[in-house]
Amino acid sequence: MSTSPHGRYWIRPRPLTGASWAGRRIGILGGSFNPAHAGHRHVSQWMLRRLQLDQVWWLVSPQNPLKQTRGMATLDARLDAARAAARDPRILVTDLETQLGTRYTVDTLEALRRRYPRTRFVWIMGADNLLQIPRWRGWTRILGRMPVAVFPRRPYSLKALVGQAARRYSRSRVPPRDAGGLPARPAPAWTFLDGPLHPASSTEIRRKGWWAGR
Repeated sequence: MSTSPHGRYWIRPRPLTGASWAGRRIGILGGSFNPAHAGHRHVSQWMLRRLQLDQVWWLVSPQNPLKQTRGMATLDARLDAARAAARDPRILVTDLETQLGTRYTVDTLEALRRRYPRTRFVWIMGADNLLQIPRWRGWTRILGRMPVAVFPRRPYSLKALVGQAARRYSRSRVPPRDAGGLPARPAPAWTFLDGPLHPASSTEIRRKGWWAGR
């Protein structure tokens, strides 16, 4: 049994039983997690506090369409590493994209909205993804479907905040002081939350040979 930040005690529902998640405030952090590391946990715990979330779900992607398959560990290996790295009962590691049969973020988010119509989701992404999101399939539908919380990533943050997506949705930007209300806001709504960065990097972990996933 777990406790939400709102003081409610509840048993963790099964991932695909939508009715059990009604009214919950859930952050979605998607990615390859090749591998997951302490930086992912740091961001998730920070967002749990700032957005007043009940949980953060890690959506471990079968294969990011924008990334090469070379050097990508198997999904099972990445899921195992993510579970080991999460180390927090409020972080739920999932392979929902595999279960939903989706490949692109826009399709995943639309499927989540259908399955969990009364859950208050927030999409969590780094400033690097805010900068490149115009390259994603259906990117305006992504920002139009779900509130978004952006965390800093060096050296992308300044460029991202003057990039195409930030400019297009400038009127939908929520100040950091109001971030706790973001899950209840209708999309489009997004916020940039500046704060302490974590030095861990999946790329650096692979480069140094510390990741033996297959």
